[in-house]
Amino acid sequence: MSLKRKKITVVGAGFVGATAAHWAASKELGDVCLIDIIEGMPQGKALDLMQASPVEGFDATIIGTNDYKDTADSDVVIITAGLPRKPGMSRDDLLFKNTEIVKAVTEQIAKYSPNAYLIIVSNPLDAMVYVAHKVSGFPTNRVMGMAGVLDAARFRAFIAMELNVSVEDVTAFVLGGHGDTMVPLPRYSTVAGIPLPDLLPADKIAALVDRTRNGGAEIVNLLKTGSAFFAPSASAVSMAESILKDKKRIMPCAAYCDKEYGVGGYFVGVPVKLGAGGVEQVIEITLLPEEKEAFQKSVEAVKSLVQKINL
Repeated sequence: MSLKRKKITVVGAGFVGATAAHWAASKELGDVCLIDIIEGMPQGKALDLMQASPVEGFDATIIGTNDYKDTADSDVVIITAGLPRKPGMSRDDLLFKNTEIVKAVTEQIAKYSPNAYLIIVSNPLDAMVYVAHKVSGFPTNRVMGMAGVLDAARFRAFIAMELNVSVEDVTAFVLGGHGDTMVPLPRYSTVAGIPLPDLLPADKIAALVDRTRNGGAEIVNLLKTGSAFFAPSASAVSMAESILKDKKRIMPCAAYCDKEYGVGGYFVGVPVKLGAGGVEQVIEITLLPEEKEAFQKSVEAVKSLVQKINL
């Protein structure tokens, strides 16, 4: 029986990737390999993080590399590579460029880590998960996208801020594609088990839903030269943790749905059980007619992106 540490590879050593490496190492989820095409950058960030380990007291070997051979036999691979959004740029503008990048990355990962679980962070998220699945040839339970965890975290943060309560007691629920068509579900969102509609008037909830939908754009507009990285990276690592520790957490992720929700064979944001088998179950919930309509609209937006991709 092997007791060696798990291995997590993070592709892309920009803000999201480097911060994901930081969360993963500090949680002692395993050894971390940070890879990027820019020479010196992943090596420098990995060394810096390694030097933080005695201070923070975490045991993990962290390496930076430009060579995919160093990523071999990874248990989980978090793909953050791709161009970030710039102000005024839609996620769709990124589609063709990031398809090329994610395709190239996935080919290398599949070659060196054929048994890995893939967590995609690159945008446009749902379409990039499709690309990674198609290119890797991995079964659908091993390929997923980080979107719902982030969108739900934003919704939870806004609810906690509005009610002035601990974020720990807030659960929130977001369905659909990662973008302007996402579907936050207030009646499935609670504070210590109390449904959100019992705590806030409809207009306040509508404002929070709207802010959640535009959560990424709000940060892009504030930063002016970049996009969010703390919450996206933390969200991806929480998914990795649930898989590596077989926690079987119920999280909203971009997962493959065929008969589920009548999606018909696309990756889209739904609640799933994440454990040692990756996406172990897609959980179907009953939607009200208006929620179903909003979800369907979101699915159509994902489909139209995927249909533009030539692989």
